[in-house]
Amino acid sequence: MSDYQTIREAMQRWEANSLQKTLSRFPERKSEFSTGSGIPLERLYIPSPDSIDSYEEKLGFPGEFPYTRGVQPTLYRGRFWTMRQYAGFGTAEESNARYKYLLSQGQTGLSVAFDLPTQIGYDSDDSHSIGEVGKVGVAIDTLRDMEILFDGIPLDKVSTSMTINAPAAVLLAFYIAVAEKQGVAAEKLRGTIQNDILKEYIARGTYIFPPKPSIRLITDIFAYCSAEVPNWNTISISGYHIREAGSTAVQEVAFTLADGIEYIKAALAAGLDIDDFAGQLSFFFNAHNDLLEEVAKFRAARRVWARVMRDKFGARKSKSLMLRFHTQTAGSTLTAQQPDNNIVRVTIQTLAAVLGGTQSLHTNSRDEALSLPTEDSVRIALRTQQIVANESGVAETIDPLSGSFAIEALTDRIEEQVLAYLDKIESMGGMVHAIEAGYVQKEIQDAAYTVQKQIESGERIVVGVNKYTIQEQSPKDLLKVDPRLREVQINKLQEIRQTRDAQAVEAALGRVRDSALDASLNLMPPIIEAVKAYATLGEICNVLRREFGEYRESIVL
Repeated sequence: MSDYQTIREAMQRWEANSLQKTLSRFPERKSEFSTGSGIPLERLYIPSPDSIDSYEEKLGFPGEFPYTRGVQPTLYRGRFWTMRQYAGFGTAEESNARYKYLLSQGQTGLSVAFDLPTQIGYDSDDSHSIGEVGKVGVAIDTLRDMEILFDGIPLDKVSTSMTINAPAAVLLAFYIAVAEKQGVAAEKLRGTIQNDILKEYIARGTYIFPPKPSIRLITDIFAYCSAEVPNWNTISISGYHIREAGSTAVQEVAFTLADGIEYIKAALAAGLDIDDFAGQLSFFFNAHNDLLEEVAKFRAARRVWARVMRDKFGARKSKSLMLRFHTQTAGSTLTAQQPDNNIVRVTIQTLAAVLGGTQSLHTNSRDEALSLPTEDSVRIALRTQQIVANESGVAETIDPLSGSFAIEALTDRIEEQVLAYLDKIESMGGMVHAIEAGYVQKEIQDAAYTVQKQIESGERIVVGVNKYTIQEQSPKDLLKVDPRLREVQINKLQEIRQTRDAQAVEAALGRVRDSALDASLNLMPPIIEAVKAYATLGEICNVLRREFGEYRESIVL
């Protein structure tokens, strides 16, 4: 029997098992799929007879190991990716209005941006918060703010992603408490908390606690959600910010997967079973302008992760082996010059994410190099996704670039280089040690410096910046956050503190402190109790600051 015939039979088995199981639950959107000129599109393409020697080892079929071709058997033929625009600014009331607007325009999931004080665990009235309240996201101080943020948005009907890391346990507790007030059980909640502290030490900087207690908080969330919030993604292991800091595509994948390996080691050391929590892990990647490399990057990442989970950690469940990821288009590629050009950049990046098989997507707005986006800009960004989904044809067949000699060669090359990085980091004792030694930061800095030199020399063209420039007027009608916002938040805080049960708050904070001191206890239940008593974000984080200490960054030159 020829190798080609073997693959044909494997495809027939896939059709009879994985595919039919999915089709019985999620029928395809149409009975026939075709190009714009009417050429029929097969559900799935396989190699020609002369290019199949390593097909099953490297590619396989969608929804099956090694998941190079995607984690779902029908991908977007069943339903499109979640269109999840990252949004939040000013007060909870303003952000709530923006969410309702986006949902009315066809957004299919929420993604919450928090302001800087919230991200590092300070209340709006803290001296550290001056000048930052509501600027880069929404200000959330108490459960009352979270209630307003999701007012009129049924949490059993919408999936929510929250970009929050050091105080992720507290924001998740806020969300669970709001759902309870809506009458929604925790097991019905769907969404993601970013909860990835290692990349904060590497690239982003919104950390609070040192690595050991930070990872303890993460594994406590793994354990709690495994039992109580089973449909929640407990972490979004993030390469996005690593790439924004200047890494290459290879480094983005390698360092992100290395972070994931570190979290798994910590969870196993805490006594969790790999298949009890691995299925709730998710990832977050960047989409840049180099279309073919980006598509290959996503495919290589799935393949490497599946083999790491099976061969290194012995995961048995198929869901444990799947690298499921959200994508955001690349903020670092957006230019203040000729901002309408950014619409084109974001379109290319959207195509890269979709061709690479993303599960959800945020598209940046044209004016984000200048300010928070206006409603018009956000609508164009969302329409970019909708046009790609409904008009481009790329969602009509699964993994459409598979079999391209360029794509497969790039996928193999990225995989090889990622594995070399993983071996290097493992030889250093793991990702925490590599971060503490400054190795990861130095690699990213060197990559960013190389790109900057290429731009300055003209070797790398950025349209409108170092070529095809024009004389421009200063931009108008940019979104501005009211500078009096901090006063509004302080007044809310004062009202909460005057009306809540102070003794209940004090007792709840005491239980948070006791649990912090006893590593055998899970911190999520006392944090949820404190949140329900209307303890503030800052009060809870300050208890943990006193017990855990604060991280101080090592300077890497």
